[in-house]
Amino acid sequence: MTGGLDLDAILGEIAADMAREEDRGKVADYIPGLAGVDPRHFGIAVVLADGSMHVAGDADVPFSIQSISKVFALTIALGKVGDQLWRRVGHEPSGSAFNSIVQLEAEHGIPRNPFINAGAIVVSDVILGGSRPTEAIGEILRFTRHLASDESIRIDEDVAKGEKETGFRNMALANYMRAFGNLDHAAEDVLQVYFNQCALSMTCRQLAMAGRYLMAGGAHPDTGHNVVSALRARRINALMMMCGHYDGSGEFSFRVGMPGKSGVGGGILAVVPGIASLAVWSPGLNDRGNSQLGALALQQLAVATGWSVLNPREMAVSS
Repeated sequence: MTGGLDLDAILGEIAADMAREEDRGKVADYIPGLAGVDPRHFGIAVVLADGSMHVAGDADVPFSIQSISKVFALTIALGKVGDQLWRRVGHEPSGSAFNSIVQLEAEHGIPRNPFINAGAIVVSDVILGGSRPTEAIGEILRFTRHLASDESIRIDEDVAKGEKETGFRNMALANYMRAFGNLDHAAEDVLQVYFNQCALSMTCRQLAMAGRYLMAGGAHPDTGHNVVSALRARRINALMMMCGHYDGSGEFSFRVGMPGKSGVGGGILAVVPGIASLAVWSPGLNDRGNSQLGALALQQLAVATGWSVLNPREMAVSS
């Protein structure tokens, strides 16, 4: 129980509702490692500020977190170069698809934000920082394990291989930005980091644990040490609210009202500052590449708990 809430009962009811949903979206099929995932999966995990964990459904089934990894990569890059990063990547919503190349020419190779693919590729370039790709990949993996306090988190090599074999648009984005001078390393090396980062495999339980520092004002709850400053944690949360679901970010904010970051593997990481870190997974996507049932589940959770900037208890889920 938390503040009179029976979270286990709430999550159980949400999982039961999701199991009855017939329209589950479409699983991403352009990456071979994702195409065969069963769309009937649904998991949700909530870890509270007091450390208690509440789960329902397939919360312990690993899945490819894909673009959710951009939150952790951004945190590493800010630790390396600080606010200088914003000279190379913007912090505005794009209003475009996650893999769009349209804005780069007009904006001279500067991506709108670090959560679209172009921005995340620049972030990977920053993390690479003169090291070998394998070293940068190892740094991202170690950092994610540290955030979640879980050494079992791994990179799915089959997914990473599929990313490389099908990532033609990402190759175009990287080479286009390289032409504008906004990549310091060879596009192939940067993309090796980026593809492996996206292939991180985690469960809802692990993902919720990894997001705790954004719930806790930048501090790691297990050590008390700052992962980032409180100001930087607020800014990452703000970016998640504005840009975490690409051209569907406004709709997610309108209906859920929490900072959140999605991935085409069907996961969503969401944060309620000072209260909870949440992860939900349902592999079927809507037409904007975000988890269809994941967003619906978080909307129901916001209504049931009041964890939203929207006073969702006053909103009908169908509104």
